[in-house]
Amino acid sequence: MEMRDIDDLPKNAANYTALTPLWFLERAATVHPTRKAVVHGSRTYTWLQTYQRCCLLASALSKRSIGVGSSVATIAPNVPALYEAHFGIPMSGAVINTVNSRLNASTIAFLLGHSQSTIVIVDQEFFKLAEDALKIMKEKSQGDFKPPLFIVVADESCDPKTLTYALGRGAIEYEKFLESGDPDFAWKPPQDEWQSIALGYTSGTTASPKGVVLHHRGAYLMALSNPLIWGMNEGATYLWTLPMFHCNGWCFTWTLAALCGTNICLRQVTAKGIYAAISKYSVTHFCAAPVVLNSIVNAPPEDTILPLPHVVRVMTAGAAPPPSVLAAMSQKGFRVTHTYGLSETYGPSTVCAWKPEWDSLPLETQARLNARQGVRYIGLEGLDVISTQTGQSVPADGKTIGEIVFRGNLVMKGYLKNTKANEETFANGWFHSGDLGVKHPDGYIEVKDRSKDIIISGGENISSVEVENGLYMHPAVLEVSVVARADERWGESPCAFVTLKPGVDKSNKKQLAEDIMKFCRSKMPAYWVPKSVIFGPLPKTSTGKIQKHVLRAKAKKLGSVKLSKL
Repeated sequence: MEMRDIDDLPKNAANYTALTPLWFLERAATVHPTRKAVVHGSRTYTWLQTYQRCCLLASALSKRSIGVGSSVATIAPNVPALYEAHFGIPMSGAVINTVNSRLNASTIAFLLGHSQSTIVIVDQEFFKLAEDALKIMKEKSQGDFKPPLFIVVADESCDPKTLTYALGRGAIEYEKFLESGDPDFAWKPPQDEWQSIALGYTSGTTASPKGVVLHHRGAYLMALSNPLIWGMNEGATYLWTLPMFHCNGWCFTWTLAALCGTNICLRQVTAKGIYAAISKYSVTHFCAAPVVLNSIVNAPPEDTILPLPHVVRVMTAGAAPPPSVLAAMSQKGFRVTHTYGLSETYGPSTVCAWKPEWDSLPLETQARLNARQGVRYIGLEGLDVISTQTGQSVPADGKTIGEIVFRGNLVMKGYLKNTKANEETFANGWFHSGDLGVKHPDGYIEVKDRSKDIIISGGENISSVEVENGLYMHPAVLEVSVVARADERWGESPCAFVTLKPGVDKSNKKQLAEDIMKFCRSKMPAYWVPKSVIFGPLPKTSTGKIQKHVLRAKAKKLGSVKLSKL
């Protein structure tokens, strides 16, 4: 039987428009024209000025024939120009392609070529990197190469020679480029909210990076979900510790305009810089990966400002935070909200929603509960943990491991020019994360590992995350990552790579390793205990994630653990 609505009233221009976060900026400029929008060193822009600058950028791009179907790349740290690009580029109809400024030239060359970015907005510090990427692109083009236009962003905190060099190589200075725009430019919102707003690339640790395409509708919904999930109020002061190039700053670029808040730019992220900004600007919120939280709790006293002048709310995601780090943050006066997601889900799209009944629990218990990845975001329609064999939901017993899957408006359009990957990742109507986890009786999910990081020892699955959480409780451990190492008896056994805290006596590493293993035996099942402990700095991605594939390669070179006594 045909299903009919109660009416036959059509959509019209008065009652329907495509969702886009671009309107947030126009509203902020109207409601709070004189409120500080962006602060960077000695530079401050109001919301009206920011809106006008974004209109100029959109106009200047349009005059260069940039519009729907175009991609404009950015290579920059957290500076005002990158914030403006999140509005100005899509206001021209184009897609913003935020390139990770910490990548190497060959990877950037691949990204610029794959995205067909015809304009590159690059910070002066990274101009030489972009130029090196261009050389690689030219060499691979075999003669048929049209270089993108370079727009260089000047920053008074950088060496002026880098700007002089860039201008000498034909780049246009960013402020000059804005001057070429029309201040009365009438930008147009997208006609279809499915239109692409942003392109971002996965880290590509095992193959070429994949281009994640996001739409205006998802960006709009995520930008509004963020403050609702976090209890973030109108006029919040937000510190940019999270790179804006990473999942568009988890969509907080657009959230801050919706809240008419203030963006405090932090070019280089250090614990000292974070504490100083909290004190100077009365920062209320910031986002950071667990590695940054670890640096905050382990900062030397001279770099801190404690007790905090006020409660500071922190959102963490990017890796499973150790409960010990969450507990230490809480003790210092930070209120940590733990979220989880991927580039493919607009950044964090689940939250460990805090329950009032947890307030009376011991601090360690609170931290353990808060270390779970939680429940779906307001803007996400579907979240589950399913069996990798049957595709059915796993029981909510906190033990049965399955794959975490997503469904809804906070899932990407797909990977750019990658039909095979899209078929695999969207199989059976779910986005497959590749993360393994469990579902607890209260419905909260918990990540146990990436599928490739599970250690199989004597036929038993060992979660590297669980072993790491135990190791973080050792007083000498600053950072740790656990991977599988070949084992003559058990097939695989845990191998712990450890960075020690400053001040720890490193003269007898053999004794230290034995002490750490003894500690583990008191905290975890015997077969979880690392059979080998390697000391040294941990390799990380540009967004602070530990590169387990590098450590797996190191473990492979170590060869097999000889017949274990276990």
